[in-house]
Parts: sequence; C-alpha cells; structure tokens
Amino acid sequence: MVEIIPVETPSLGDRSYVAHDGEVAAVVDPQRDVDRVLELCEREGVRVTHVVETHIHNDYVTGGLALAQRTGATYHVNADDPVAYERHPVRDGDVIEVSPSMTLTVLATPGHTFTHLSYALSSGGRDVAVFTGGSLLYGSTGRPDLLGPDHTDALAHHQYASARRLAEQVADDAAVLPTHGFGSFCSSSQSDATSSTIGEERRSNPVLTEAEESWVRDLLDGLDVFPAYYAHMGPANLAGPDAPDLRAPAPADKAEIRRRIEAGEWVVDLRTRSAFAAGHVPGTFNLGVDGQFATYVGWLVPWGADLTVLGESPEQVAQAQRELVRIGVDELAGSATGSPQDWTDAPLATLRRATFADLAEVLHHRRVAVLDVRREREFAAGHIEGAVNIPIHEIVERLDEVPQGEVWVHCAGGYRASVVASIVAATGRTVVAVDDGFERTAEVGLV
Repeated sequence: MVEIIPVETPSLGDRSYVAHDGEVAAVVDPQRDVDRVLELCEREGVRVTHVVETHIHNDYVTGGLALAQRTGATYHVNADDPVAYERHPVRDGDVIEVSPSMTLTVLATPGHTFTHLSYALSSGGRDVAVFTGGSLLYGSTGRPDLLGPDHTDALAHHQYASARRLAEQVADDAAVLPTHGFGSFCSSSQSDATSSTIGEERRSNPVLTEAEESWVRDLLDGLDVFPAYYAHMGPANLAGPDAPDLRAPAPADKAEIRRRIEAGEWVVDLRTRSAFAAGHVPGTFNLGVDGQFATYVGWLVPWGADLTVLGESPEQVAQAQRELVRIGVDELAGSATGSPQDWTDAPLATLRRATFADLAEVLHHRRVAVLDVRREREFAAGHIEGAVNIPIHEIVERLDEVPQGEVWVHCAGGYRASVVASIVAATGRTVVAVDDGFERTAEVGLV
C-alpha cells in the first residue's frame, strides 16, 4: 500500500511530499532543511531512494540535491534545466520505477516555468495521485509571470494547456498534490481547500471550466506583486545548494546590539507583536516568527545585509534561522535571547496597539494619519477614506512619504502593521499599530 505524507512549510505556503510503500520512498520538492524529511522517513522506517523536482523553484532554496547526496538517492531534474550539478535527467513520458508497487510517470506541464514537470504516481496499475508542483493547484494554477514580462503571456497559455493535459491523462479519483497554493506567492490566487482530486478540479477550477482566452485574461489581470527575494532563488537552485548550517549564530551582547542599531543594521525582534509592543529595544524592528517571517525578511531586508535576531529563547532563534535558510539567508550576524532587559541598558520603547473601533473613535474627535500597508490590490478593493497606501514591501524606500503627525498603521490582520509600525517608530515618530481584522472596519463605520 502506498502512503503519501505532506511536509508542510506554512510560513512559505508550500508543501513537500514523501510517498512510500513501507520500504522505500520518493520525495517531491523538498525544502532546504531536509532533516525534517529524514526524521519523517526514519519514523516511517523507509529509505529514500528517489528525489524529484517539479521545477526550478522561485520561492525557496531546494533541499533536493543535499537530500540525494545524504541518502544516495537518485535525483531527478528536468533534462532541459541548465543545472551546474549532476542529476538524473528526466523528460516527458519517462517512467521512474520507485519500487515494484510504485511508479512515477513524468508529464511536461510548462506554465509556471518553461521546464515544469508533474509526476503521476501509480500503484497496482491505478493512478493514485499527481504531484503538480506549480501547475494545477487547488482552484487555481501557479503564476506565469515569475520569469519576467517577456514570457508571461506565453507561459499563461502553456499553463492552460498543461492543466487540461493533466485533467485528460490522469484519473479523476487521483489526488492533486501541488507544492504551492497554501499562501505561497507562487500561486496566481488562493483557495481554502486542503485537498482535491483531478475530478474535483475538473468541475470547479476555472482553468478547466473556462475558455482559454477569457481565463488567460482573468489570470493576468489578477496577478499581484511577489517578494523581491524571488530573484535570488532560481540562480541558487540552478547552482546546486548544499545542506544548511543550522548551528547557533554568534551571540551578541548589549554593546554589540547597540553598535549594530547605531550603524543602521537590521536588528529584528522575533517575538509576537503584543510582546514587542509591551517593551522592546529602541531601534529594533518587529518581524515575529509567528507570521510570514521569512517572506517579509526576504522582501524588506536588502539581500546580503547584516541581520541580527533577538528571541525569547534559543528555540525561537533556531526557528528563525531555519526559516531563513529556506530562502538562502545562510548567515546571521548575531543573535541574543532572553528579554529586552537583557539586550539593552536603555529605557525600553513601547508601541501602542489599538483596534479599528479605537481608530473610528479617534477620528470622530481629531485628525490622525492613517497608513494602510496592504498591497495595492487589497487597497483598491476597499479602504478607509483618506488613508495613505504604502505597501509593506515599499516602506523602506518610501519612509519620507509617511504622513506627518501621529500615524495609525493598519493592514488586514495586524502582522504587517506591526512590522511597519516598528520601522516608522524607529525614526522617532508617534505611531499606533492597529491589531485587528480589516473586516471590522465595516462594523465600526470606517468603510
């Protein structure tokens, strides 16, 4: 009997997969920190014999090569991908026999990239599942614009054809197992679904129910921005990333933390936004590991810049480090653990938190600036009258555009607002972080 176990990376919105028959396993699209896969396989009592990549990833650094080298597994990558390392090249139509009870059929499914592959898993002559990577997602597809505007239109049409090929060639009851689509910016849109089959997608996914030209038009019209760090992922994955070094970074004492803040370096407080607001080292920025930490570090911090992290415990620092190596941030300048009193001798700074009801009440009595840090498409869909929109990923370059006076910062749920509020507050401004759901704005009369 074949069992398929997902390996979740919710902070990046991705899944890897381990498929095994009780003895040997194939691993699909592993993340950089392959120790998770190795521990899972050890618990299952199976040996990794095959590692496959659906595509050269744009949103994370792969662990495929490192896992294959560690286990002696055969590493399957598209023959047309110009990688700088040895792999077992595969092409459309190839059949990989993982074991007598488990085979993978390679299907060319260009669209997310030109060389994208899917793998149909069969057992006992029956289609069990299809690993679709960034091709067919739950109610959506992978976005076609990550290789640049010159290729977007062509890739969108490829994506349409690839989705239909999967629907035609894979059995209706086969599980659809994508890598992206769980919050990843590699998805063209998001779904709340956590599982699906080819048949379910055939009935409900727009790429399988709509005419090509209208679907492509809607897809392209709906594309939003994607993180700046994506530009570094493809080259890293073509070069052949090694296993990450997850040893604890060098400790930073109070004097070193002060020096780095004064030098304008990024010193990031990993704690929750409520803990940060209650008291923090002046000049530090709040990117909590409880949210999309790696995504926003990779988007905001200049690539290669020195980064120091402050956490409540060694475990919190280790979690941040693990998140960061997944996007190729392999070295931290330093770290410290404990509480803010352990990180500075200066008086602690605080950050006022509020709700949208509080904002509505304030606006009845006095003027304050409202800074909306959601993406432009979110802002266009509905916003507070008079709010200034500076998306979170643009705040560093546009700090001089933050309105004068007291600033109330909000997003859709609170995480991004705290990040931006900490950055603005570090300049000496009076800032209030709205920690509330945007849906509350209608209830309190703000929209």
